Formats: sequence, structure tokens, C-alpha cells
Amino acid sequence: MAASGRAQVLALYRAMLRESRLFGAYNYRTYAIRRIRDAFRENKNAKDPVEIQTLVNKAKRDLGMIRRQVHIGQLYSTDKLIIENQEKLKT
Repeated sequence: MAASGRAQVLALYRAMLRESRLFGAYNYRTYAIRRIRDAFRENKNAKDPVEIQTLVNKAKRDLGMIRRQVHIGQLYSTDKLIIENQEKLKT
């Protein structure tokens, strides 16, 4: 992978994680973060430029979907789960 392609993929990875942390619902947030990490780890050894570009395009579409879902989630607030309150006490 070229250096610029690697930088683009890493920037996309960070952007997806950053957006996923904005999910209001704990279950959506943890699922999205876990799924993003797993997907990037699964495809980290991809060498074919066409396959890499396909994966990057899919990740960009997924980033847009995450942004939309976060926005929709912010319209409908929910109570925090007990586990979320315990995490704040630990940190």
C-alpha cells in the first residue's frame, strides 16, 4: 500500500472510531467500535489496489451511515445504562 493510501486508510479508521464514540446508546456504541476494529484487522493484509479501493469506498459509505445514525440517535435521547454509570466511576 502506498504511503498516501495508508494515511488515507488510517484517517478513515480514526474518523469512524471518533464518530462511533458519539453514539448515545451504549450497545450501539460498543458494537460499532468493535465492528470497525474487527473489519480493519480482517483486511489489514489486503495487497490488491482494486480491493483496497473497494474497501476504502465501503468504509466511506459506512462512515456516512454512522454519522446519520448518530444524528438520528441524538434526536431521541435515552436513559444511561447502569454499566455506563459504572464506567464513569472507574475513570
